[in-house]
Amino acid sequence: MMKALRAVFAATTALCAATAANATDLEVTHWWTSGGEAAAVAEFAKAFDATGHKWVDGAIAGSGGTARPIMISRITGGDPMGATQFNHGRQAEELVEAGLMRDLTDIAKEGNWAELVRPASLLDSCTLDGKIYCVPVNIHSPQWLWLNNSVYEDAGIPVPSNWDEFVAAAPKLQEKGIVPLAMGQQPWQTTLAFQVLMVALTGTDVFMKVFDQKDGELAAGPEVAKVFAAADAARQMAKDSNVQAWNDATNMVITGKAGGQIMGDWAQGEFQVAGQVAGKDYTCLPGLGVNEIIQTGGDAFYFPAVDDADITAAQGELAKVMISPETQVAFNLKKGSLPVRGDVDLAAANDCMRKGLDILAKGNIIPGTDQLMSADSNQQVNDLFVEFFNNPSMTAEDAQALFASIIGNAD
Repeated sequence: MMKALRAVFAATTALCAATAANATDLEVTHWWTSGGEAAAVAEFAKAFDATGHKWVDGAIAGSGGTARPIMISRITGGDPMGATQFNHGRQAEELVEAGLMRDLTDIAKEGNWAELVRPASLLDSCTLDGKIYCVPVNIHSPQWLWLNNSVYEDAGIPVPSNWDEFVAAAPKLQEKGIVPLAMGQQPWQTTLAFQVLMVALTGTDVFMKVFDQKDGELAAGPEVAKVFAAADAARQMAKDSNVQAWNDATNMVITGKAGGQIMGDWAQGEFQVAGQVAGKDYTCLPGLGVNEIIQTGGDAFYFPAVDDADITAAQGELAKVMISPETQVAFNLKKGSLPVRGDVDLAAANDCMRKGLDILAKGNIIPGTDQLMSADSNQQVNDLFVEFFNNPSMTAEDAQALFASIIGNAD
């Protein structure tokens, strides 16, 4: 009897030791640090920890433009994290080509990602030479105008339903000391505003010809001139918006210091953390209420190639967890984004998420510019709009000429 008990004890001890040995700490780097973002990323951490592994949070304060160089430097410098966030598109292309990122093709085939991920362009962005190198986790669209309903009601103005009404209401808000358009100073925010205006005011054909086909002549023409005129109006409305981070600009809207903000659907996470109700306390206008389009940008996670078998196993578990139906729902409801899976139950979706889902279902989508142009070309566009929005002496005509030159030489 004692011999049998000893055998059972020995087997149990060995099993516990094996389980402990295989439970791995995995550092995950990302730039999700605002209140709404932190609530969303906690859903990933909770789901991963439930597998027996441990999520080690490697949040980097600031935007992706701040975080990406740090992430890339670590990977190329021989100090890789277990997993790292990038946006959908070509941001990790050189790392993949250098053999520094793990091939996830087997995991993707096992999970049938090709049949589940919608739109297919998201998985295409993870694919190079037929191999899949990342797991897409959400669909984020920048094509939104967010409005504080009470600001307009208190000013005796109907809540705008489109861009023209928003611009027309600006003087009355300014009379009351309210900033019409909140905008932070992070470089990508001004570029985002311009791109949203382009899709809203000229449509998808012009957007794709400019950013995908690199049509410099069109970029210099009258259609795009309308967009620069609108961007000029936007910088006038935002001139007293003295904040840096995008979420600080969102907070201006939430607290009634500003009427609205052109920002991606991730802003919705901030409204939720503040206890605001979509359709009641705030209004969301996809496509600025003019041209309802979803730009299918968003986030994906890559896994640096390492020799450690335990880390490799934990990476595989995290990839599966991130795209699982349960985690997709929990994460995206907190993030304000749309899930990448077409088979999940979103009964809890609010007014704004339902608008996004309806547009997605209709197929009114375009890719993000990160999927269409190189990181270098996108950076040149960013630099231009930082100067345009911060230098009143730069005319819309001068900015358009520079923009057309960048587009004509982009890759």
